[in-house]
Parts: sequence; structure tokens; C-alpha cells
Amino acid sequence: MKLRPSNERGHDDKGWLQSSHSFSFDSYYDPDHLCFHSLRVLNENRVKPGKGFGLLSHKDVEIITYVLEGVLEYNDSLGNSTVIRPGEVQKITAGTGIAHSVRNLSHQVPVHYLQLWITPNQIGLEPGYDQKIFSSASKWGQWCLMGSSNGREGSVRIYQDAALYATLLDENEAIVFEAFPERHYWLQVISGRFLVQETPLHAGDGAALSDEESIEVRCLESGEVLLIDMA
Repeated sequence: MKLRPSNERGHDDKGWLQSSHSFSFDSYYDPDHLCFHSLRVLNENRVKPGKGFGLLSHKDVEIITYVLEGVLEYNDSLGNSTVIRPGEVQKITAGTGIAHSVRNLSHQVPVHYLQLWITPNQIGLEPGYDQKIFSSASKWGQWCLMGSSNGREGSVRIYQDAALYATLLDENEAIVFEAFPERHYWLQVISGRFLVQETPLHAGDGAALSDEESIEVRCLESGEVLLIDMA
């Protein structure tokens, strides 16, 4: 297991935006952290009230947004106009090209969210959009599947051999993920403190795992963990 401590991530402070980058992104470049298999980007963003990103164009990437606190307003060139609330997962298939904008809908409180970019298993896909909500109850003490290659169990579909899980645990609870040695896993602590394979991690920390038959997560302080399972 290779750790990616929170305080070693890249950091971007634009005043209205505080962003931490697990991998190279925009002006932040780290040759030792370019990506992890099909996971190209994992950013933790905090946007001030009423602020946001103007129109941005992307192609040939799967973009996943997971809102933790606050509300994001979203618009795109496909005509989608919506809001993303805590517990909701949005997935954009950029494909041949899509332009979109997001902003903090609130004028009082910040919005806090994770954004992941996954390299698709084919280029030139038709641009698409999906959004699903996953209740806290569906995550407590169990792995909740939020994204998958075939959209199974009500998850958003990702055009890659990858799956996205989340779990919420209380102090002293533990959970095991059945892993396969030939697959690769990125674990990101969203909140709380945990022992992962007996190694302590806290909010913002990440870990890359390969050649594992199981992944044990033991909670030291109540919180949430995200797990990306990749070929």
C-alpha cells in the first residue's frame, strides 16, 4: 500500500476556490503522481458562496462529481440544468465533446465536493449525463456501489472497467472489501479517522493498493471512505 497524505497533495488557492489535487492537474505537476491506472484526477474542492467555474470544455473523459456539503448548480451544452446535493453522484461522459459550468448555488455557505476523472475504455463516445442519489442509510456499515461499468444496482454507468464505492462507519466499526490481486484500488478518506490495512489515515489521505486479497477498514473516528476499484 502506497500512501498519499493529505498535506502532500497539490494545492490551488484562487481565493474563491480551495482545491487539493491527489494527482497532477492544471498548473500542479508531480511526475510521481500523474495518475493511478484509469484514475486521472481526484480533486477535493471547496467553493465560496455564489462562486464557481465558467464554461469548461472536455472530451474523452468520464467526470464524476460527489457533493459532500452544500449545493452545486450545473449547466451544460447538452441542455442539462440541475443542482447536485450532498449524497448525489453526477457522471458526465465527455466523449466527442461537452461544455459545462458549475457554481455554488448558495450565497451563504461554501460547497465541498470531490471530482474524479476516469479515462474511458474507448474514445469518441456520445456525450452523456447521469445523476443518482445515494442515501446515508445505504452506506452505513456497508459498501454502497455508486458507479460501475454496467450501471448495476442503480449506480451511474462508467465507461471503464471500474467501480466506485462509499461507506460510512461509526467509531470501532470495521468493514472488509473483497479484493482481487490482479486489480487496483484507490481509497480516499473523506472524513473521520481509520486504520486501513492497520495503517492510520485521516480526512484527505489517500492510498493506492494492488496485489491485495482483501482491504480492511477499521474506524477510529466516525466518517466516510471512498473506494475506486479498477482493472
